[in-house]
Amino acid sequence: MTVNDEEIELILLDAGEKMEGAVSHARREFSTVRTGRASSALFERLTVEAYGVEMKLLELASFSVPEARQLIVTPHDIANLDAIEKAIINSNMGLSPSNDGRIIRLSFPMLTEERRRDLAKVVGGMAEEAKQRVNGVRRSARKELEDLDGVSEDDVRGAETQLDALKDDFIGMIDAAQAQKEEELLEV
Repeated sequence: MTVNDEEIELILLDAGEKMEGAVSHARREFSTVRTGRASSALFERLTVEAYGVEMKLLELASFSVPEARQLIVTPHDIANLDAIEKAIINSNMGLSPSNDGRIIRLSFPMLTEERRRDLAKVVGGMAEEAKQRVNGVRRSARKELEDLDGVSEDDVRGAETQLDALKDDFIGMIDAAQAQKEEELLEV
């Protein structure tokens, strides 16, 4: 393997890792879209003012799902109960927390057909952003390939073909994750 071949291989590996990151990010984004089922994934980004600083809810409480449409939030420190409840109310998730002094109980209402379709559109937008990130990685890697010194045009073309195949694979993964999430959303 020549130095040029190693450089091409490194560019392709780096592009693959960045594309994988875009797919992982899209999957995490999809998990934050409410499907009517209880899931702690909805709270991954939710922050709570506790101990004088902003902290992630996942750091302050544990979660359990006793029923498909119910989530119980148990604070590690009861002193944070009211702050957690306030953060959930202010999150605009459409959930009404029920606080019994020790835990917060959240009931997830059934989604209307119209709301399900709206959420499917949101997921579609997230998928489109992820695809744009993958295409951006491809463009960046293609530029790196073209800027390599002492590499034949045939080697660059071969690497670009591999890069396009890589891009197609990762876009296929995004499409599959999107289809799975939309199926989840539209399931009654």
